[in-house]
Amino acid sequence: MRRYPVGIQSFEQMIEGNFAYIDKTGIMYDMVQTYHNVFLSRPRRFGKTLLVSTLECYFTGRKELFKGLKIDSLEKDWKQYPVLHFDMSTATFSNGQQLLNELNLKLLQYEKVYGKGEGEIEVNQRLTGIIRRAKQQTGMPVVVLVDEYDKPMLDVMNDEDTEKIKTIRDIMRNFYSPLKGCNSDLRFLFLTGITKFSQLSIFSELNNLANISMVEQYSAICGVTEEELRTEYDEDIQELANKLNISKEECFYLLKSEYDGYHFCAGSPDIYNPFSLVNALTSTKIDAYWFASATPTFLIGQMKKFGFRPQELTSQKMWAESFDVPVHDMTSMIPLLYQSGYLTIKDYDKKRDLYTLDIPNKEVRDGLMRNLLPYVVGGEKKTPALLLVTDMFDAFQEDDINTVFEHLKTFLGTIPYTDNIAKDYEGHYQALLFVIFSLLCHYVQVEVRTPKGRVDVVIESPKNIYLIELKLDKSASEALEQIDLKNYSSRFALTGKPSGEGRSEFLERNG
Repeated sequence: MRRYPVGIQSFEQMIEGNFAYIDKTGIMYDMVQTYHNVFLSRPRRFGKTLLVSTLECYFTGRKELFKGLKIDSLEKDWKQYPVLHFDMSTATFSNGQQLLNELNLKLLQYEKVYGKGEGEIEVNQRLTGIIRRAKQQTGMPVVVLVDEYDKPMLDVMNDEDTEKIKTIRDIMRNFYSPLKGCNSDLRFLFLTGITKFSQLSIFSELNNLANISMVEQYSAICGVTEEELRTEYDEDIQELANKLNISKEECFYLLKSEYDGYHFCAGSPDIYNPFSLVNALTSTKIDAYWFASATPTFLIGQMKKFGFRPQELTSQKMWAESFDVPVHDMTSMIPLLYQSGYLTIKDYDKKRDLYTLDIPNKEVRDGLMRNLLPYVVGGEKKTPALLLVTDMFDAFQEDDINTVFEHLKTFLGTIPYTDNIAKDYEGHYQALLFVIFSLLCHYVQVEVRTPKGRVDVVIESPKNIYLIELKLDKSASEALEQIDLKNYSSRFALTGKPSGEGRSEFLERNG
């Protein structure tokens, strides 16, 4: 049977274990020949660690591992460099001492090889000494690889203790500070992460650090493209299709809707989430592997901080310069949602240099909405809310909208009326409808523009399009009159689905 690299992030282990591997070495070779100092941002579990491992094997001269891969024919002069590899994802950090302890262990392993100079106490002094002695002892410039450089800051991102955040930030700044002063001793510097932090000297001082995160030629350096899926995993897709009792093309479509849809620049090909894809092929089951691998608690915390509403997740516009905004300079959550993989590029207006962002695929949409239910409902009502969605799903697929709203009415009656709801009544229920109906179907939009106004909520079922107008202290008939008066349904005439011929009996009875 084909071996899939589930949980395998070591290039050496992947090649020697004969695991399925998508050859990225040609793109990697181009990168190391073009740049000296590089930063790459990608969402978690998107192949950054495997890329760092591949770079380590390349720079340590492990030529035998690359036999038959693209780089084998490109590299004519294999050399062995001293490599310092720091993986910051190996621990969870809740205070400065934990971070110092982890950095101490990482530095100790290299001090055992290259020694420690007298008076080297602080982490920056020790890193500087290691780099310079490594070059002196080997006669070769040093390669520094830092994986998930921002992990310590992400761990305390929502902490209310600002002094704790400052302490961790200062330790990180101190640790990374030698990378500029030692630049002449380095052959290559590579850092990966999710976000960009303004307070870290790594970005304010390393002004020659090339951010390739949105450079088109490296857009597929992590992840799996449509072409790679169809060529490298062709037989695997057929096996999965047989297991699911569907055709091969139906299986491709299913995988695409679940795990595809990422774009990391305007000209990026469609990128599949590699973590979910490999897990689906291994278990021969379609499931939410990426989203289930880590609860986005920090994301909910940031939503509260920015006052972000779930209905703002779709069709967001962003200028090109906003992608590079450091986290602590952000005035909106959108750049963070993009960097974290919850939103991705869906369109680009070259004339205005304006990007349209949206949720990448069904896996992310469903995972987000499930985790946002308690956020919009208030309290711990996730389980009953999900049971409600289960009851509503079959009725919605049959376009039995009256049954759908009967279930919804029952559920809404269990939600306590809070001050937050009172302050933004329509916004609160717009958010609630957006989250619930996003779990029922793919197409849900809010504040949809029409020639004569905006529709509060638009929902598309397999057969129909439903337009919902929300009113505070007004009757259902007034809302329906507004929909008719402004002829909202004409906006959707070309879809071929009815959007104005009928009325919901439930709404007319209940308002």
